[in-house]
Amino acid sequence: MKKNFILISVFLTGFIFNSCSSLKPARGPEDEIYVVADSTEYQALSSVMDSTFEKIINTPQPEKIFTIKRISVNQLNRFKNRKNIIFVAPLNSKSETSKYINTVIDSTVRSKIMTDSNTIIRKYNLWAKDQLAMVLTAPDMNSLISKISRNAGDLLYSFQKISDKRLFQSLYNAHFEQKKVEGKFLKDYGWIIYVQADFKVARNDSVDQFVWLRRSPGSDMERWIFIHWIDNASPVYLNPDSVKAIRNRMTKKYYQTAYDSGYVVIAQDYYTTSEVNFNGRYALLTQGLWDLNIKGMGGPFVNYTFYDEKTHRIYMLDGSVYAPKYYKRNLIQQMDVTLQSFMTEAQLKPDRKEDLLDAAGN
Repeated sequence: MKKNFILISVFLTGFIFNSCSSLKPARGPEDEIYVVADSTEYQALSSVMDSTFEKIINTPQPEKIFTIKRISVNQLNRFKNRKNIIFVAPLNSKSETSKYINTVIDSTVRSKIMTDSNTIIRKYNLWAKDQLAMVLTAPDMNSLISKISRNAGDLLYSFQKISDKRLFQSLYNAHFEQKKVEGKFLKDYGWIIYVQADFKVARNDSVDQFVWLRRSPGSDMERWIFIHWIDNASPVYLNPDSVKAIRNRMTKKYYQTAYDSGYVVIAQDYYTTSEVNFNGRYALLTQGLWDLNIKGMGGPFVNYTFYDEKTHRIYMLDGSVYAPKYYKRNLIQQMDVTLQSFMTEAQLKPDRKEDLLDAAGN
């Protein structure tokens, strides 16, 4: 994702810096952002803050990507260990939050904020490990609202990426990693993806070049991942129509109900495609809802499709959730983060490659 604003990644005067190794992990739900703001100023800011950080995804029920919790400066000590924190106030308003911001930035940063309308300040690992603290400020209220609105996508992306990092760290556990399965994929197909202990290989079709991993089949909280690749391919496949056609073709063949009476298709509603950077590669990110052609089931999915120049392959990585009794925002994020663990053989370090091949019995 393109970053079109300046990120100042240090606070220069008022914050005490600790070694990251001495910090305790940040606490709290992944989907909460604590916003330090004065109540009267936040009335003017709430609309743009909500539209920026409380975006709705449909799973299919509407769920917020993040939920904002406003606190005042005098409550800060109670919430310093939270994962996501934002300080927001006009720089010269004389409010308590504005005064606080002025005490923690130096004259160089203040000058940058006054002259560059896209300057954003962020600090990682400020009071807790893997925490992101951000300062949103501008000379006056109108400029601040305009800055937040203009950079909304990138501001949200910053918190999504640190959340993905924390989530992968919580998901990844070498003790529960199925290295034998990962090593077999590497040996046979030249790629790996992180396979947790409770995922099973439901389909491994070398002819169709399709691998399907399932978690908790037959339960009320299923998760599915598939990897499909096309050899001797062309980047021309990287367009929304092709992605939709390829996905529907694969799910029609493999994602079927009992007795083949129904199969999974992409639902018409809430379907979006965007261009992203997937681990250094140009990719199409497709998000939306899956459905049965005969109705009766459904849920969210996330899909990355990209071209690998070294192998001349098109890869399609897809994660789906079926959990009708539960909120699914965190579940589909888990699928997204797992897909991002995908690597081709060329991306692996030699010792990692050797370890996986040994586990596969090579």
